[in-house]
Amino acid sequence: MFVELDVRIVNTRRLNEIFVTYFYFGRAPAMPGTVGTVGAIPLVFLFSLFGLYGYMGAVFVLAVFGIWAADQYEQMVQDHDPKEIVIDEVVGFLITMFWLPLTWQSFVAGFVLFRVLDILKPFPINVIDNRAKGGFGTVADDLVAGVIANMILQFVYTQTHWLGAQWAIPR
Repeated sequence: MFVELDVRIVNTRRLNEIFVTYFYFGRAPAMPGTVGTVGAIPLVFLFSLFGLYGYMGAVFVLAVFGIWAADQYEQMVQDHDPKEIVIDEVVGFLITMFWLPLTWQSFVAGFVLFRVLDILKPFPINVIDNRAKGGFGTVADDLVAGVIANMILQFVYTQTHWLGAQWAIPR
């Protein structure tokens, strides 16, 4: 009985670590947040296959589970927002890319803008980063960075041709 319980605890901890580090992208020796953001690019394509509402739903579920998992991981390692947690960057980038064309220009602009906002943390991102605690605090600043980046990119997309045009995929 106790051996089984210990094995389940170890497996749960391992699964949590795999999730919050986004399959160990967060264990990169340099710039784990940037590496985690790069790792999120395939998810944008995958979630896009679910349609508009499916994409939003998948991001919502990932964000909620990410907050919970980050909170559990922080309690396990006794540290707030350790650098190896990158599920927040993954969710933030998914929000950044929401409802944009799947073009190389959008991905480059989204990547650069999201990373700049995540690193510099201008207002209101810095307020959330400084005040919110636990897993919510770890993920919330990246959610807001993603929303701000998306708003800027939506403006650019609707007012210019800089982000390219979405190609129609025949079905």
